[in-house]
Amino acid sequence: MKRTLSLLLTAALALSLLAGCGPKTPAGGSSSSAPGSASSQDGSGQDSSAGQSTPETEVPAIRFMALSGPTGVGASWLMDSYSAENRFEGMPFVLDSTIVTDNTEVQAALTNGTVDIAAIATNAAAVLSAKNEGSIQVLAINTLGVLYILEKGDTVHSMADLAGKTLYCPSNTKGANPEHILNHLLTGNGVDPAEVNIEWLTPQEITAKLTSSDSGICMLPVPAATALMVQDSAVREAVSLSDAWKDLEGTELPMGCLVARAQFIEDSDPAVIEAFLDLYGDSISFMEGEGAGSLAVELGILPSEKVAEKAIPQCALTLITGQEMRDMLEDYYTILFQVEPKSIGGGLPYDSFYYGVS
Repeated sequence: MKRTLSLLLTAALALSLLAGCGPKTPAGGSSSSAPGSASSQDGSGQDSSAGQSTPETEVPAIRFMALSGPTGVGASWLMDSYSAENRFEGMPFVLDSTIVTDNTEVQAALTNGTVDIAAIATNAAAVLSAKNEGSIQVLAINTLGVLYILEKGDTVHSMADLAGKTLYCPSNTKGANPEHILNHLLTGNGVDPAEVNIEWLTPQEITAKLTSSDSGICMLPVPAATALMVQDSAVREAVSLSDAWKDLEGTELPMGCLVARAQFIEDSDPAVIEAFLDLYGDSISFMEGEGAGSLAVELGILPSEKVAEKAIPQCALTLITGQEMRDMLEDYYTILFQVEPKSIGGGLPYDSFYYGVS
């Protein structure tokens, strides 16, 4: 369920336009009105506000944290356009953003109260909720599946083809979501995970293994998967784990989400949360457009424009909220719980975990 602008935000934006103000344009252009424009002058051509001091309206501040990689890509335009440096009249909030590389950094910041809203892996959100019951709520799913089986060769075309093969996997995913997803898909396709010889290596070691040999099979997420295929054209996409998941379960694979501290939600005007989600949807639309990759690279979310150009279409950006979000996450968490209860904190999240669902 793609979000649309709420009536409240639409009205607010309409009032802003009537007042002659608006947000920074996605391409970085100037606003349609500025101090000293014709609309701010009286009939004599003089600025009618000269000599008058107008107090600056206080704008709510949101401390936002995102992961580098797909989970943070969708927020790039929002982080840039709604930063304090790009403040404009009528701004619904100011975003103070931080980019990090590991889910544990996001979990720690949410626990310590140093961020208000964050983009995080869906299982990491469930684990944090289990450790600190009622501390966070999930606002939306923002990223679907981004895992791929890649091969230099032509022997693997399905999960079942991995039986008896050596598979290189990122060492930082051992015991994490990708390993549990892999094991579930192998089992569901008739392969005992023990039949697959998994070698846990760093992404750099995996890249070196495949680029320096005539054959090899690996599991990598975007953008590492994209970067490897850009570097070595002989490496191909063998299996999309998202497609394999959908074939097996009949549902999407929700891997990234937006969460907020429950106290922040309680203390905030609901219109601010709604504005954030609506503008996040606008940000995704912008990031899916041509040339948007340079912004993600500038912010340190993706490694290079060449990789960004090919990776963003594979980032599975989305914005799913409300009951659809809850249904999708509960299906996913139920499967992870069956595979490895610890992967979601030992139990399914409580009803209060889901924002906007009664």
